[in-house]
Amino acid sequence: MESMNKSIFIPRETIEKRVKELGEQISRDYAESELIIVGVLKGAFIFMADLIRALSIPCRVDFARLASYGSGAASSGKVIMTKDIETSIRGRDILIVEDIVDTGLTLKFLVDWFRERNPRSLKVCAFLDKQGRRKVPFEADYVGFSVDDAFVIGYGLDFDEKGRFLPDVYIVE
Repeated sequence: MESMNKSIFIPRETIEKRVKELGEQISRDYAESELIIVGVLKGAFIFMADLIRALSIPCRVDFARLASYGSGAASSGKVIMTKDIETSIRGRDILIVEDIVDTGLTLKFLVDWFRERNPRSLKVCAFLDKQGRRKVPFEADYVGFSVDDAFVIGYGLDFDEKGRFLPDVYIVE
């Protein structure tokens, strides 16, 4: 980590404020519902934990894991499910929580996978959104921050399993 040239992009105080706002909005939107939140491992776990604590409504939690990134900075383009959820989502309100929407391939795959199970509703909350990197059309329903095509680490985001622990988001140059 020390050898990486990085600078703070989104400080932790800004992250905390935005997560609180997202939690309030989601709580309002699902006030009359029991929400099932599905975190996408590994990157979303820190954002998801903070988001759940920012909610004022009860929710259930599950996790899915998909693979599309190798050890490099660019997506391989192929998406595979490596851990499916264990919860039945038929007729339920589902919120997928993801760390970053990049090419859109992973989330499109996951949304299509879940839609086949007939949830009542299915929305996506992404911590970061890189609109300029899309390979397929995809829009998250809730977005923490929109970012340009910078490579970022911290707050759950990693580069080759390094940097997840950082409390701020950094641009790696």
